Amino acid sequence: MSDKFRLTLAQMNPTVGDIERNAEMVRKAWFMGRVGKSDMVAMPEMFITGYNTQDLVMKPAFHRAAIAMIETLAAEFYDGPAVGVGGPYVEDGKLYNAYYILKGGKITARVLKHHLPNETVFDEVRIFDSGPLGGPYAVGDMRIGTPICEDAWHEDVAETLAETGAEILLVPNGSPYFRDKMDVRYNHMVARVVETGLPLVYLNMVGGQDDQVFDGGSFVLNPHGGLAVQLPVFDTEIAHVDFIRGDDGWRAVTGTKAAIPDSMEQDYRCMVEGLRDYIGKTGFSSVVLGLSGGIDSAIVATIAADALGPDNVRCVMLPSEFTSQDSLDDAEEIAQNLHCRYDFVPIKEGRSAISNTLAPLFEGTEEGLTEENIQSRLRGLLLMALSNKFGDMLLTTGNKSEVAVGYATIYGDMAGGYNPIKDMYKTRVFEVCRWRNANIRDWMMGPEGVVIPPRVIDKPPTAELRADQKDSDSLPPYDVLDGILTLLVDGDASVADCVAAGYDRDVVKRVEHLIYISEYKRFQSAPGPRLSPHAFWLDRRYPMVNRWRDDG
Repeated sequence: MSDKFRLTLAQMNPTVGDIERNAEMVRKAWFMGRVGKSDMVAMPEMFITGYNTQDLVMKPAFHRAAIAMIETLAAEFYDGPAVGVGGPYVEDGKLYNAYYILKGGKITARVLKHHLPNETVFDEVRIFDSGPLGGPYAVGDMRIGTPICEDAWHEDVAETLAETGAEILLVPNGSPYFRDKMDVRYNHMVARVVETGLPLVYLNMVGGQDDQVFDGGSFVLNPHGGLAVQLPVFDTEIAHVDFIRGDDGWRAVTGTKAAIPDSMEQDYRCMVEGLRDYIGKTGFSSVVLGLSGGIDSAIVATIAADALGPDNVRCVMLPSEFTSQDSLDDAEEIAQNLHCRYDFVPIKEGRSAISNTLAPLFEGTEEGLTEENIQSRLRGLLLMALSNKFGDMLLTTGNKSEVAVGYATIYGDMAGGYNPIKDMYKTRVFEVCRWRNANIRDWMMGPEGVVIPPRVIDKPPTAELRADQKDSDSLPPYDVLDGILTLLVDGDASVADCVAAGYDRDVVKRVEHLIYISEYKRFQSAPGPRLSPHAFWLDRRYPMVNRWRDDG
């Protein structure tokens, strides 16, 4: 019996629905494994289809094409390392999330996912059938147990595999990012190796898909929880991991241990990668956005420059008579600092035309929110015209605080195809701007240095839709607002919980009311990268019509 086993880990970036391209990445990883004299090459969960497929995988033509591709790959890999790859499987009319083992020109084993996640962004219970608890499969002299993603978060699958002869655990994942999730993964996987006494390989994919960004960070644990290998977060990587058999079983040889950045850097990287992949995978190459001179559009422009390169970012200032000279100067300086195209498109003439058109209908009424929203909607119209004419995707720039309470104009500043800061509260936007000014990384395509002028970060936020307007005219101070939102949205807290935390009850009730009445706006808002387990979209699904209020 061999006392050595080499496993090649393919931490790669699939695209949902692009079966041919995903298969090419499997071929590339297999070739790298073959050159590296690997015994097996492992791909992540549902890699052949991309992940998360949602209802697409239930379409018979789609899952048949994916299964046919796996069969084609199996025939191609007749001479070289075995391959493990995730994909759909159908048997007796039931659809499964499966992991295929390809070796010697055929499919030699198939593992079916047992525990189907049915929380946060996942609802696999409505898509797949649950597979039975099974045993390990053999690759040469090695017996491998494969709990698929969620299966490794429960003790029964791993324990069954250990009891039936598994010598290592290989866990293929499609696990999307949220802040501090690496600690959660480590804790669960350490529990599995302590329970079973087996080495464990945690293999995750990378890349953005709709609102989810898969952050990689694959790792290998030895029995008792010792970290043997750590791959980087967010980067595509193909790495060889060696296992040696000793008197006490198999152990992974210590290899590279990539450093894990802090949560601020990971949040920023998630927003960059989410935008980069959303633009690229939907067929766009460039973006346009309204650059107001405020902090939110400044950080969105910076994220866009880092994701796509400054040449692919078009910044447009659309001033009205309420736009301050500071905002005009700041917007131009931000675009210059980022080396992005800057256009100046005043809205005064268009606004006058619309006001004149509506004047007979509005006669006898006072100017107010309606007239303010006309400015925002006119800006949205002009930006969409630029998007249509030149093929740039329009980015919208509302932070999570504004998205939560509806402090945005539907069909106005909410217009756009993607929102990079949708899941970032305003107070954290301030922090991430300061972080970006102080840091540059090789995955950023924008310039280094202070790209967002400090005065943009420090000045009072304002929409500038009327004279001397400040956000604080309509909303509580952002530190108060974000504290309440963190409790109500992220913590599902009650009004009484917020009051107990020190917040004024009337303010809490007002914020709660704004959250509920803004649901219809969020339903129509652009997607954005998920940074928390309570992001607006699949993580938090509330009715648009809702008369309930917490009287606590």
